Formats: sequence, C-alpha cells, structure tokens
Amino acid sequence: MKINASKMATPIEEKVDQNLKTRTGMVMISDGKSKPELARLHLSMEMITIQKQDTTTPAPTPTNATHPPIESKERMVQITRQKVGGLGLSIKGGAEHKLPILISRIYKDQAADATGQLFVGDAIIKVNGEYITACPHDDAVNILRNAGDIVVLTVKHYRAATPFLQKQLSRETPESDNDATCAELKADENWKSVNSSRPVSISSEPENRWIDLVSVPLMMAYVTRYIYGTDKLRPNAFEVRGLNGTTTGIIHCDDLAILSQWLKYITDNVVGLTSLQMKLFNRNFPVGERIEYMGWVNEGVINNHISWQSYKPRFLVLKGTEVMLFDSPPLNVTGLTKANVAYKVYQTMFRVVKESETVDSRQHCFLLQSSGHEPRYLSVETRQELLRIENSWNAAIVTSVIKLGRKTFAVSHHGKTGGLTLDWQAGFSLTEGAEAAVIWQYKFSQLRGSSDDGKSKLKLHFQDHETRTIETKELECHVLQSLLFCMHAFLTAKVASVDPTFLSSIQQA
Repeated sequence: MKINASKMATPIEEKVDQNLKTRTGMVMISDGKSKPELARLHLSMEMITIQKQDTTTPAPTPTNATHPPIESKERMVQITRQKVGGLGLSIKGGAEHKLPILISRIYKDQAADATGQLFVGDAIIKVNGEYITACPHDDAVNILRNAGDIVVLTVKHYRAATPFLQKQLSRETPESDNDATCAELKADENWKSVNSSRPVSISSEPENRWIDLVSVPLMMAYVTRYIYGTDKLRPNAFEVRGLNGTTTGIIHCDDLAILSQWLKYITDNVVGLTSLQMKLFNRNFPVGERIEYMGWVNEGVINNHISWQSYKPRFLVLKGTEVMLFDSPPLNVTGLTKANVAYKVYQTMFRVVKESETVDSRQHCFLLQSSGHEPRYLSVETRQELLRIENSWNAAIVTSVIKLGRKTFAVSHHGKTGGLTLDWQAGFSLTEGAEAAVIWQYKFSQLRGSSDDGKSKLKLHFQDHETRTIETKELECHVLQSLLFCMHAFLTAKVASVDPTFLSSIQQA
C-alpha cells in the first residue's frame, strides 16, 4: 500500500481476525501545537493505537510455538482447568496500578503450560468474552478463579514487560507482593518506554510494517472534539484520553465523513465497554440499587465577569436513588462510594437546555439542580448521548421513587402545623396533630396544577372525582424547592408506571 502524504485521511479499512474486528486508516496526529504528522489509526474493541510506518528491515517471524509472539495482536487461547493447580498461572498488575493484568508466571506441566500458547508478559484482555482491562488485581483473580473448567482467554503480548517479569521469577519475588512488583515494573526503563517503543504489529499488507507509538484503552475513555477545558470545537479533529493517563494526541481528519465514522466507531466501543463494566458492577447490587448510566460529561464553570466559560470533565453515574459526579471513573465497587458530588435523584431536577438558552458554543447541554444547591451546567459530545442520559434519568426516577415509597414534608395549613405526605400508592395526604389525623387525601391523578411564590407558599389544585370541581389547597413549606422537586419525581414515576410509552414519548417531545 503506497501512502500518499498529501492526503490527510484515507477510508477506514475493516478486518476480522479470529472473530475480532479491527479498523485502520491514515490520519494526521499532533500535540495541538506543532504541525500534524501522518500516522495510522488502529482500532480494536478495547484499544485505539497510533502507529507509524517502520522503515527498518523486518526480522523473521519465529515459527516455533514455544516462543512468545513478536506480533502485538490479540490471541484467543482455551485452557482446561486442572483439579490440582487450577489454570497453572499467576498474574500481576491491575487497574489500581494503571497496569494491564499480566501473566507473571506459568507453572511447568500445568494447564497454561500445556496449551503452548501462553507466555509470561501476556496481558489478559478478556476472560470468557468478558473484559477485565479495567479490573483491579483482586477482582481479576476472582474472575479467573470462578471462570469455570473451560476458560477462554483473550491475550495480547507485551514484550517490554517480559524481561522484567522473568527477572522477577529468578529473584523469587513472593507471588502475593503485587504492589511491590507493579511499582518496580512501572519504574523499569523498558516498561517506561512501552508507549514510544511498543511491540511491532504486522499489517495485512506484506510490504508494510507498523510500530505502535501509543495505545489508549477504551474502557471508560474520554472522547472529545473540544479543546480541553473550553467550549471551542475543533473543526476537523478529536482526542481520546484513557483511564491510565495516556492520550492519542489530536487526531486530524480533513474528510468530515471519515471523521464522523471514526468518532462513531470509537464512541460505540467506549459505550459498549462501559456497559460491560456497568453489568460487572451491578452483580454486586440488588435491583433497586443498580447503575442505570455511566459516562463522561463536562461541567461548566460559569463566571459572570468574563465572556467565556471553562469546563471540567466529570464522570456521571446514576445508581439507585443517587446521581453522582466523579473526577475520575470508579474502578471498583468501593470507588462508587467516593463520589465528589452526590444528590438524591428524587430531590433533583434534570432539564435539557434549549439551543437558544446555551451560555456559549457548547451544544447538547443540560442542568442538574438539587434542593439547597446551585444548579450544575453540564454538556456532552452528541445529541445521542444526551438522549441516553435523559432516558436513563427517567428510568432512575422510577427506580428511586419506588424504592423510597413515601416522603413527608413539614407544612402549615390554615395556620396549623401538619405533614404533607407523598405516597407511591396512596398519592397526596395532609395530616395534622399528634395523632396524625388525615385532613384530606387525593390521588396523583387528581392533581390538575400547582403554583408557588418561589419562597414558601404553595397552591395545589385537585379535581373532585364526583363533582368534577377544582379544589385548591394552600400550604406553606420552609423547604419548598425540595418539596417541588420530590413532587415532580413522584408524578413522573407514576405516569411512567401507568403508561409504558411515557418515557419514549417525553424523549420525542
């Protein structure tokens, strides 16, 4: 394949090898400041890699299956677990160390050794088709232990790690000392250069060889067309940032159709991988506490004294009754408890910002406002992603309200202290006195409207089933905003439960 340097982007080529789909194409790469240079983009399900053409004479490919592969492509290996010794291998690394799950030892004459296809320095990408690239070390160990008797591993060899791990074997480092080994590995000179001198990857065209310059894992990766931290859209470029801190740099495509294709393919992979991780997390939670959505958003920092806004990437999670914002994605179940911001869904308003109301050049914006807090102005990259969040939000509203069941607010009615209760089954009710005597009660379907003064006074307008007349109830509540947000959540959930087409209809609206 002859490369025409005068053309920045080439059509995307798609290949399937061992049921693994990859896509490649020529693009221009820069650091955002210097002149872009020609490079090849290689996309697999879990990784995006920037490659340059190797002009050196290729070394002969060894045919002996007992030697580690020189190619950096993925391989699928089946292992039959043995009663004694299990899978016959040990692993190091893990997401908490920003390292892949690496095979650090293969025990002679045991299961892994018997395959003849696994080697020290292989990174385990999948176990029985399930990605473990974002798993901490202990989670990966548990997944391997519980993977069954026939285990299919998807692996990729990292030559830069092999000499170090073999040296560790000769030193007889304790297998349990994962932290120490990972720290030493990250400090090792060979590993530190892994992003600039990666294993050679042979392209399908025999006359071309490609060297991996940098690989960015796509699990919960951040993809953006905006200049980082601003509302300035790059007209023909985008960037991908990984959990491990790596970045593709700025990827330039002069052809908008090719640019759109790359963004779609990459985003689809990110969403797919993130959904798999979400399912993995949800195994630990009962139905009412499961995650509905995980993904990146950008939070605007509004400053009235300047004409531009600054933006900070935030990782949004909708889980059970809470909406949470993280500075970086949670890597495990414990990480889900360490949100920077957490609000109750049933006390928070979600509103899509109209194009005419956006504060700057960023599109696809929405507001989150929880009672007692300033509203948060957030944006996403695409209309499709905004619809995903909106749909997930409405599903989370239903889940959170059903789990909550009922909530009572202190109010005053005609000068008397009482409690206004929102009940999932019964609707609205007002009680007064020590005995909590019910003064009036209405179903949610009887509410015909409401009005308030924005401070404490509230009017609820109900329709009597028999007379069809409108009855107005006047109340005062010191936490009026909280009451209104909660009332909105209950009404939204009730309508959604009665009408299954409700969620889709409000999306279209």
